[in-house]
Amino acid sequence: MRLPWWLWLAGLAAATLLAVEVWMGGAGVRAWLPFAVLLPATVAGLAWLGRIRVAVTDGELRVDDARLPVRFIADAVPLDVDGRREVLGVGADPLAFVVQRPWIGGAVQVVLNDPADPTPFWVVSSRHPVELADALLSARDAAG
Repeated sequence: MRLPWWLWLAGLAAATLLAVEVWMGGAGVRAWLPFAVLLPATVAGLAWLGRIRVAVTDGELRVDDARLPVRFIADAVPLDVDGRREVLGVGADPLAFVVQRPWIGGAVQVVLNDPADPTPFWVVSSRHPVELADALLSARDAAG
């Protein structure tokens, strides 16, 4: 999932401000080194934050490098902001697999049906939780 534009703007503004503070009017290497180090490091960090991909392909749910075969899915529940807060709040199950991106409001709770796996469910943030839940259930039904 890509990061929103405002997060890029805020990150680069913060890095620029920090580089100006380190520079503080110095000459020579001290004039350009903070900018040459901090701005590319910020771009790399923000790109790393936006690297996670969520897909339903080849009979499995793929979340970054984690894979879940759809045959182990008992149910997929789309969650809004309040639903996600409830699932991940005080009473959250510590064994749940969670991929949460705070800049994304929705999520999908994927309830598992695998007696060999201690993980009761996955919670994956998604900008389109209803579509993701429908895709998971359709893939599960198609897999038989």
